[in-house]
Amino acid sequence: MSLIVVGSMAFDAIETPFGKSDKIVGGAATYIAWSASNFTQPVQQVSVVGGDFPQEELDALTARGVQLEGVQIKKDEKSFFWSGKYHMDMNSRDTLDTQLNVLADFDPVIPDSYQGCEFLMLGNLLPSVQMRVIEQLKVRPKLIAMDTMNFWMDTAMEDLAKVIAKVDLLFVNDSEARQLSGQFSLVKAAREIMKMGPKYLVIKKGEHGALLFHDDKVFFAPALPLEDVFDPTGAGDTFAGGFIGHVAKTNDISFNNMKTAIIVGSAMASFCVEKFGTTRLKEISKTDIDDRIQQFVQLVNFDIELV
Repeated sequence: MSLIVVGSMAFDAIETPFGKSDKIVGGAATYIAWSASNFTQPVQQVSVVGGDFPQEELDALTARGVQLEGVQIKKDEKSFFWSGKYHMDMNSRDTLDTQLNVLADFDPVIPDSYQGCEFLMLGNLLPSVQMRVIEQLKVRPKLIAMDTMNFWMDTAMEDLAKVIAKVDLLFVNDSEARQLSGQFSLVKAAREIMKMGPKYLVIKKGEHGALLFHDDKVFFAPALPLEDVFDPTGAGDTFAGGFIGHVAKTNDISFNNMKTAIIVGSAMASFCVEKFGTTRLKEISKTDIDDRIQQFVQLVNFDIELV
């Protein structure tokens, strides 16, 4: 099933308590594509990069089954750049530098070859840009999913609300869910957010797992306890990529199938954090993924007798 992925392809420079990277390839759409392509191909990418973005990275994505017709290359400009430093808990971080560069005036164009896609994944971007993508699609996809962040809630809430009203599935973390809904309880927060439009809601809780909501149903997936977490950058995008990749592969948007998707997404995110950038995602095999998913199954599988 065809999947369009929209988002940034960028450079990151990252410092964590366990190491430091030089300028490496990142960006929401990059992580989503590497993750989703394990489950469904082609992934039809929509993004923008500068002339400094490595051709070998584009070639690697192409070899992976990612179509790049929707990626604009502005040869005389620079790619988006972000630099950050993580605290010891690895959940909080300080932004050291943000350079929008080509992303500042990004106007996405959906190629004719992408029309008719069944699934659309809107990575974290300016809400008005996300809306322009939706408006260009001649036929509404079977499922529109989006990711967003608290920055847009602070600076572009009116536009964000309009996009949220048009999507089927929303990804946010717990603090974003509370901010968006005005509710502290995540169950109450989910109820308020789903009133805004989405039929499904995923609330990510980092090392504490993720929650899936639909109508009055709730499903919780744990995070895998890992011995080493080197870099959490891109973990949420990798999670979304695994989730939407599984849904596209199975062509099944039922709540039960999304319960599997949340486990698949969690498994993919657990790989992402093991090395800096997309390094680990480029190394893993189908066997690695299957084994990791089985670890999640064992983590929550138990027999109990009530006497």
